[in-house]
Amino acid sequence: MTTTVYQNRLIQPALRWLARIIYRCCGWKTKGSKPALSKYVIIAAPHTSNWDFFYTVCLAFIYRLEPQMMMKADWFFWPLGLILKWLGAIPIDRRKSNNVVSQSITAFERCEKMILVVPPSGTRQKVMYWKTGFYHIAHGAGVPIVLGFLDYSRKVGGFGPSIMPCGVIERDMIAIRRFYADITGKFPLQESGAPIANDIDAAN
Repeated sequence: MTTTVYQNRLIQPALRWLARIIYRCCGWKTKGSKPALSKYVIIAAPHTSNWDFFYTVCLAFIYRLEPQMMMKADWFFWPLGLILKWLGAIPIDRRKSNNVVSQSITAFERCEKMILVVPPSGTRQKVMYWKTGFYHIAHGAGVPIVLGFLDYSRKVGGFGPSIMPCGVIERDMIAIRRFYADITGKFPLQESGAPIANDIDAAN
């Protein structure tokens, strides 16, 4: 596992202070408590802007998290790729079949603590359905799905409830859809629908 900035105890207090100042100066507030869990998948939704990553990193410092965040592989060019990995980003190449789901499940099984952030739309562009890899990762690893959010209309970011997937995605998506129904991304017209299709790989 790549060493990230969140594991550097010397600079964490300063970066947490900076993140709180940035959030306050930008008019944002936090809502919800840090999940009292050692392993979980966070839904990062809605995902309509590159600013989502910036605010998510701020939230990670504020809540003292050590997340790993799935991100489009095209962003990982030198030297930006080194910085993104240092910030916890994981490159995902959608043009190849990387079996992201099974690899993520294995990573959960090997780690005592792991937080995996997955933007279920898989892109900032509008798509008909969310990709359901986040669900199959959580169900396969036996870990909860935490409903993370960035609501640009109210400028609030944080955590909603957690859901332990039962294996029937249509049933669990009822609660997930209900939670995200009134949460607005930076560009609402690019927001994607909730998953219905049987897409099992977050990278496709």
